[in-house]
Amino acid sequence: MSKHEVIVYSSTGCPYCEKVKSFLKDHGIEFEERNASIHKEYFDQLKERKIYGTPATLINGKLVLGFQEKKFNNLLGLSENEPIIANPPQAEITEENPDGIFQPVNQKVLEDVYDFVTIGGGPAGASAAVYAARGKLKTLVIDKAPKAGTLAITHKIANYPGVREELTGLELLTRMQAQAKDFGAEFVRSTVLSVDFADEIKKIELAEGTIKAKSVFIGVGAKAPSSKINGEEEFTGRGVSYCSTCDAAFYQDQVVAVVGDNDEAIHEAETLTKYCKTVKLLIPTELKGDVDLSALQNNPKVEIYKRHRVREIIGTDSVEKIVILNDKREEEIWTIDGIFLYLGGMKPGTDFLKGAVMRDEEGYVMVDELLRTNIDGVFAGGDARRTPIKQAVISAADGAIAALSAEQHVNKRSKLRPQYS
Repeated sequence: MSKHEVIVYSSTGCPYCEKVKSFLKDHGIEFEERNASIHKEYFDQLKERKIYGTPATLINGKLVLGFQEKKFNNLLGLSENEPIIANPPQAEITEENPDGIFQPVNQKVLEDVYDFVTIGGGPAGASAAVYAARGKLKTLVIDKAPKAGTLAITHKIANYPGVREELTGLELLTRMQAQAKDFGAEFVRSTVLSVDFADEIKKIELAEGTIKAKSVFIGVGAKAPSSKINGEEEFTGRGVSYCSTCDAAFYQDQVVAVVGDNDEAIHEAETLTKYCKTVKLLIPTELKGDVDLSALQNNPKVEIYKRHRVREIIGTDSVEKIVILNDKREEEIWTIDGIFLYLGGMKPGTDFLKGAVMRDEEGYVMVDELLRTNIDGVFAGGDARRTPIKQAVISAADGAIAALSAEQHVNKRSKLRPQYS
C-alpha cells in the first residue's frame, strides 16, 4: 500500500475521532494524531485554519472534516468495498478495547456451522450474545463498524440499570461485548452483503465468504437519514457540530444555537453554557421522552425557542448566520458563531435483507412477542424492529428474549428455558 501523509486532529472523548482512527488503523494507514484538547498548540492550529471542530484529518495536505468514509476512500485510493486487511496492526489495548474483541474473518469461521449468529454488535446483539453463549450455543457476532453505532458514539450514559457511574456509550458497549466473549462468543468485523434464510441452515454472505447458522438474530440498529439542512454539510467542522464534548471549547464566550427535541439536545445545551456567552435552544417539535427543561429555563445564558426550525446555515469560511422559521412561520436571520445539531429521524439499517423476512413500509422487521420473524429460526430486535422508544436498555432486553427464543428453536424445546443461575 502506498504511503500517505495523514494527520488527525482529535479531542479526548470525541466519538467521531475514534471512528476516523479506527478506519485508518483497520486499513493499515499510518497517521500522526494531534489532540487539540490536550495540546494548546494544536487547538490554535485549528483555529488559525478557521476549523472549529474535531476530527479534522489532513491527507496529503487535503482536509477532511468529520468522518466521511467516501472522501477517505478517494484520497487514500481505497475501494469503497475493500475488505479490512487480513492482518491489521495489533489493536492497542485501551479501556475502550481491552482485548481486541473483534477479529478478522478467518477460514475456521467460514467452515463452522454456528448455533446462533447475530448481525450487529450493538446493545441488542451484544446482549443476545451474552445469553446465547451462556446457554451453550455456539455464537458469532458480526458487525461492520463496532465503534460507529448509536450507543458507541453516545458520549455519556448515566441511566443504564446497575451501572451507577457515568461512562461513555462505547465503554458500556465494550463491557457487554467482553462479557459475551467471556462466555465463549466470537466476534468478527465484516459487512453482510446478503442473506439466504430459505433452508434450515441459514446463509449470511460476507465479502470473505459464507457464514452458516442454525438461527440468526437481526440486531443492526438504525441510522440517520441522509437529508441535511442547507449549508450543514458545507460548514461541518466550520461552525456546524454534533458533539459538545468534542467542540465546546472552540466557542468560548461566543453565541451558539442548539437544535433538537430530545434529551441529548437538552444535555448538550447545558454543557455548552459552561463555555458560551449565549446558547439559543431551538426545539422544532414537541419534546420527546422524559425531558426536564427547568435547569435551562433558570439559566441566564440560555434562550429557549419552541417550534422554531432552521432552514439554512450561512457563512463564508465558517458559520455566520442561520435562517429560522419561527413559531409564526415567519423567516428570521440570526447571527451566531456555531450551531450544534441533535435532530432525530433514525431509520433501520435493514436494506440488505431485501425480501428475506417481512418488513414494514419503513424497513422495520416485523416480529411477534418472542421476537420471531415470519421465517423459522430468524429473530429481530433493538432498533431493527419498531419500538415505542429507542433506548439501550430496551435493545438489550430484546437481545435476551431473542437469544432465549433461539435456544428453544435450536434445541427443539417446547417452551423457553430462562437462565436463573
